[in-house]
Amino acid sequence: MMKRAWKISQNSSLSLHSLLFPIKPTLPNPSTLQFPAKGTQFCTRSVPSSRGVYKSLAGLFDLYHHSHSIGCEHWKEMCEKVEKLKDEVVACDGDGERVVGVLEEKGGVLFGRYKGGSALIELLARLRGSPRLAMEVGGFVGVGLIVVFNWRRESTDMCSPLTSEEYAKGITVAGRCKDVNLALELFREASSRDIKTSSTYNALMGAYLNNGLLDKCQSLFKKFKREASCSPTIVTYNILISVFSRLMLIDHMEATYQEINDLNLDPTLSTYNNLMAGYVTAWMWDRMEHIYKTMKERSIKPEINTYLIMLRGYAHSGRLKKMELIYEHVSQHVNENCVFLIRAMICAYCRSSDSDRIRKIEALLKLIPEEENRPWLNVLLIRVYAQEDQLEMMEKFIDDAFVRQTPVIAVGVMRSIIATYFRFNAVEKLVEFVKRAEAAGWRICRSLYHCQMVMYSSQSRLKEMENVLKQMESVNIHTTKKTLVILFKAYSKWGPTSKLEQVVGLMWKHGYEILFDVGSL
Repeated sequence: MMKRAWKISQNSSLSLHSLLFPIKPTLPNPSTLQFPAKGTQFCTRSVPSSRGVYKSLAGLFDLYHHSHSIGCEHWKEMCEKVEKLKDEVVACDGDGERVVGVLEEKGGVLFGRYKGGSALIELLARLRGSPRLAMEVGGFVGVGLIVVFNWRRESTDMCSPLTSEEYAKGITVAGRCKDVNLALELFREASSRDIKTSSTYNALMGAYLNNGLLDKCQSLFKKFKREASCSPTIVTYNILISVFSRLMLIDHMEATYQEINDLNLDPTLSTYNNLMAGYVTAWMWDRMEHIYKTMKERSIKPEINTYLIMLRGYAHSGRLKKMELIYEHVSQHVNENCVFLIRAMICAYCRSSDSDRIRKIEALLKLIPEEENRPWLNVLLIRVYAQEDQLEMMEKFIDDAFVRQTPVIAVGVMRSIIATYFRFNAVEKLVEFVKRAEAAGWRICRSLYHCQMVMYSSQSRLKEMENVLKQMESVNIHTTKKTLVILFKAYSKWGPTSKLEQVVGLMWKHGYEILFDVGSL
């Protein structure tokens, strides 16, 4: 993936850390650490997917740093040659035969010249980060990388045998391309050649993790711990923490973190990001903040994914002030890449009592592409506009729900709609809505019909009020004490006396107390 830099917002010179966690005047300041000065840039190797911020495991698979092993001058020379080879491979447009032809002409000499598999690893990294390839979803991005690796794997006559780092990179590539069988095949092939290293184990664990095979990932870790030739590293434990965080096994996650400390391993940024992601998944907001503070105290600099995890946590917990502080500093990245976080913030405002929530919701809605809309979000917006007595906007989202065939089954949402029509005394609109809701399979509740009866009664439209009773019967909704009270009040005010007496008789029959001062409904 391409590296991109994200500037911190220039709007405030204050530390984000001090804004999120202000120090009380009566207490000493426990840390002099500051949020990066304005103009500082965030760097990230990947863009988090809509399935969750912590799916992009920053630093988990970037295991190899080769420049120091072959010398800076040779490294620069190698990178220039790799870049040229990458351009030629990309120009093949995913044609496997043409790719093989290019590799046979130039790949053997290049891969054989630099030790440790540096050239292959750098080529695979650059191919994965190519903008042209990145647009080919499900196409050459995956297949092309595997073609390149398999050519190197089968060309031992032109190059030296694969190194442990090359195997690890191949396993990682296979995992990212959703080819777990190939990843396992490469791991076993390396093991059969007595290449058992932390890198190959970590790569296969990462492949299992990326493909949701969490049980296999845990089983492999147990096998890894019994291995005599190598031992788990901090990367291993980072992967394991991510596994437990996704499974919401918080006790296991914390035990793994404790084991890191017991082994005197230095936690990395990925360690803390994965811990925070686990606490967000488990809705343990205070522990999320505690991990963030611990990370800052240990002089580990947060990066973009750290703040995206916290943004999600604050949105889900409804802590709007802190959510807005985080969003202010990462808004450019969120607006361009994280639609799922925009939806989470809208959801937070919908649940809040913020007096300015409509303006904030509408500003965020403009950032969501049409294809990224979700049915549940449409339902939330129906309710929030109903609560704000914005009848026109409420009906707009109701119409959208009918068009998209989104059934509303929440009683609370239906009652909010009813209450809005009642406050606007819009009985005709309510009647039309009820007909459409019945036909669309929405949640039908007795309040829909009682509200119509009350509104008809207030306008002395008794015939239409009585027709509502027939409509209730047609949808198998029985009369209750409240139904009879509505009739009692209507006939008490408008007559006729004969129908009032019939209602009184029914109330006596069912044992209901007759209140001549019924009060508000």
